Amino acid sequence: MKTTALLLALLTLGPLAMAQTVALSGMLGGKALLIVDGSPPKTVAVGEAFRGVKIVSTQGDQAVMEIAGKRHTLRVGEAPASVGGSAGGEAGGTRVVLSAGSGGHFFTQGQINGRAVQLVVDTGATMVSLSVADAQRVGLNYKAGQAVQMSTANGVIPGWRLKLASVRIGDVVVYDVDAIVSSGAMPYVLLGNSFLARFQMTRTNEQMVLEKRY
Repeated sequence: MKTTALLLALLTLGPLAMAQTVALSGMLGGKALLIVDGSPPKTVAVGEAFRGVKIVSTQGDQAVMEIAGKRHTLRVGEAPASVGGSAGGEAGGTRVVLSAGSGGHFFTQGQINGRAVQLVVDTGATMVSLSVADAQRVGLNYKAGQAVQMSTANGVIPGWRLKLASVRIGDVVVYDVDAIVSSGAMPYVLLGNSFLARFQMTRTNEQMVLEKRY
């Protein structure tokens, strides 16, 4: 799977604004490269709109956009910001809607322990799985976890099993999620069944809906 490392900034809208996730994945000249609700990246010029997100202005590595009548500024590589919804921007949602990207995979931007990550849904993965590089980037003390041996196509490699304090997509958050950190290279964080099992999953054509179980 060929991938391009993206520095992502997320904007989560609360339920009163029909919760959306908006990522500024890069800048192309004076245009913003947006990902909305897990969509494929879309180049949007100033004055244009994509899925209800209008670009007002761009400068350097940031863009001012208008969403649900309010203006917000996103910067490439910025930590996720939460606006709208409940007081303090706290997560309280129960529903995640994802759209299939290239190759039929479901990508989304999210947070692990409050730090931005790019995720791909993998129903074949037992747990949420991260590379050492991603684990270090989000500040995980993974070597304090349980050391394990992982079988891969390239042989047996070391890994570490641990619990994540939280995994968040949009305004939906799950706590105490089992995860494994692999010493092998991984282009994305795999959103495995330790997260997915907390939801009722429905797929219709190119859309996947996750409804939180109680």
